[in-house]
Parts: sequence; C-alpha cells; structure tokens
Amino acid sequence: MENTMQLDQPKPTLSMNPKKFALWLFIVTVVMVFAALTSAYIVKQSEGNWLDFELPSAFFISSVIIVLSSIALHWSYYAARKDNLFGLKAGLILSLTLGLLFLVAQYISWVQLVERNVYFVGNPSGSFIYVFTGLHGAHLVSGLIFIFVIIYKAFRLKIHSRSLTSFEMCLTYWHFLGALWLYLYIFMMINH
Repeated sequence: MENTMQLDQPKPTLSMNPKKFALWLFIVTVVMVFAALTSAYIVKQSEGNWLDFELPSAFFISSVIIVLSSIALHWSYYAARKDNLFGLKAGLILSLTLGLLFLVAQYISWVQLVERNVYFVGNPSGSFIYVFTGLHGAHLVSGLIFIFVIIYKAFRLKIHSRSLTSFEMCLTYWHFLGALWLYLYIFMMINH
C-alpha cells in the first residue's frame, strides 16, 4: 500500500523562471563568443609578427569602476529586499553612473592606444584589443539599458521585496559583465 502511495505522488521538478533561463542561455552564448575570441588571440599570437605594447592605464581604472558599480547594484538589491526605497534608488543611480564612467574610461583607453600607435587596422594584436573592448562595451550598453529599466520600475514602485525577478536578472547580467571584463583585462595583461 505504501508503494502505491509513493507512485501517485508527482516527483518534484526543477523549475526556473523562463526569462531567467533565457538570460542564462544568453550568458552562455556570450561566454562562448569570448572564449572563441581569446582562443583565436592565442593562436594568432603564436604565429609571430605580434606587436608588443603597454596596455592603457585606463583599463585598470575601468576595472575598479566596474567592480564598484557591481557593489552599488548589489547594495541596491539588498535595499530592495528590505523595501528601502532610498537605498534602492540611490544604488541603482550610482551603479548606472559608474557604468557610464566605465564606458568613458574605455573610450580613454582607445585614445591611449592610438597615442601608442596601436590601431584597429594593422597588427592583429591591436585589432584583438579593440574587438575585445568594443564587443564588451556593446554588451555593457545593453546592461546599462537594463539598469535604466530597473530604475524606471523602481521609481514607479514596481521593484520591492515581493517583486524582484527583473532586478535579479539585471543583477546577474551586470555581475556577469563585470566578471567578463575582469577576465578580459587579466587575459590581456598576461598575453599582451
């Protein structure tokens, strides 16, 4: 009798919000793109004819900025969990501002590359740096749009302790972008 009761009970399933699942699929796709690019970089570098140059100092500044932006966004998330509207809004605005500063620092890094005679066209070592930073920057712009959407929702009181799914997705994506930049920066430091 006990065995039949166990058979009648449905087995628990693993479930995930479909939007979160789609986000994770997108993140996996981006990881694969950058893994392919960094692999191509290593292969191309081994062929020789590689221009050695000092990485722009703005890359380090960018790294600090993106970490601070992630911290601000996480602080904002904790504020949302506690229904602290001031902390929620302040953290979001700070994170957005730091994200914009990151893009400014990336632009400055391109200026520094040009001052070192490293261009997009020419030696592949320079081309890869521009592709890495440009592609990451494009993804970062999408992250900034996501943060802006969350800010809009926060000011309309749609982000709070009982409604955090979209914010959690934004947080996941933003932390991913920060981790991706740190990976790229370390990769470029080791392999330039």
